[in-house]
Amino acid sequence: MRQQDRRHFFFQAKIHRETVVLHAPRDFHRRLPGYAPTRLIDAPELARLLGIRQLLVKDESSRLGLPAFKILGALWAVYRALTHRLGRTLEPWQTLQELAQKLAVVRPLTLTTATDGNHGRAVAHVAALFGLKARIYLPARTAQARIDAIAKEGAEVVIVDGTYDDAVVRTAKEANGDCLIISDTSWPGYEEIPFWVVEGYSTIFSEIDEQLAQRDEPPPDLIAVQFGIGALASALVRHDWSGPQPKILSVEPLRAACGLASVAKGEIVTVPGPHDSIMAGLNCGCPSLAVWPIVSRGINAFIAIADDRAREAMKALRRVGITAGETGAAGLAGLLDLFSGSETDERRNLLQLDKETRALVLVTEGATDPVAYKRIVEDSS
Repeated sequence: MRQQDRRHFFFQAKIHRETVVLHAPRDFHRRLPGYAPTRLIDAPELARLLGIRQLLVKDESSRLGLPAFKILGALWAVYRALTHRLGRTLEPWQTLQELAQKLAVVRPLTLTTATDGNHGRAVAHVAALFGLKARIYLPARTAQARIDAIAKEGAEVVIVDGTYDDAVVRTAKEANGDCLIISDTSWPGYEEIPFWVVEGYSTIFSEIDEQLAQRDEPPPDLIAVQFGIGALASALVRHDWSGPQPKILSVEPLRAACGLASVAKGEIVTVPGPHDSIMAGLNCGCPSLAVWPIVSRGINAFIAIADDRAREAMKALRRVGITAGETGAAGLAGLLDLFSGSETDERRNLLQLDKETRALVLVTEGATDPVAYKRIVEDSS
């Protein structure tokens, strides 16, 4: 097996994917008020910038009333967890109000999680929909706009003096009869609910498959995906495309590249902080235990990028009418980095990419910190 192991890029010549077809999460999401597939945009200007044939953008900047994709995983995980807690099915139900009534028997109950912003807001939002309480733990460096957004969902916000990983440790102590942890990352003994979060994200890729079929287009050759703790990436790896399986590029910040570091070593490792990238949703020091077997074997290449790449990508996306926050723009930022610099030709050859390549990126969030977004995209430097 040929491998390229460098600080900022790691390529796996041999991968293994166990794909699945999931219908239940999408069927569940379809019953929710406001559900509609998010748009899949053809961005020829960005394709020219990258030197490839086509770039598709899946725009998750607005999903079920929130500015990020995370609500899909939070809703499905809470639904599955409460069904498990009750020990019986909640079917049949047709409306959200009807479902909330069926869940009244679990009250009083508090949902809790650690977050860098979007997942915590999603859990708080779901708690409010179901008439439950929420307690959300955030690392000290969290932007005030993201803290305020979670508080406006009616949640109790707890700031932890440390990193996201410190907030996860604090959250793990909360489990009891009146408090249910809905985490998108996992640890020994807590793996089932995080995997339900991953299942919830499958709706995104089912939509992409259908949207491509409507255009009579095959799957892309390459998909760049934000890594973080690996939940979204694992949902992508598991998706069974109706056509050739795309290559996958994982994207992380330079100072929180836990996926790259772990796959290079062949086991989960923790990257020490500070994790202070502007790509706040990716400031994670350790991959999720629940998804590690999937992502470690199923991703073709890992790349770690500087914050300036994210800024560049945010500006490029804005030029084509797409609002992407720092984390949301990371997929495009990863491609910009992949296709530039002295190692461009070598990296393209390893991934078998050329000017005919069709790629896809996920804009996983909108402007979740509006002040920072405006400052970045209006900076002419």
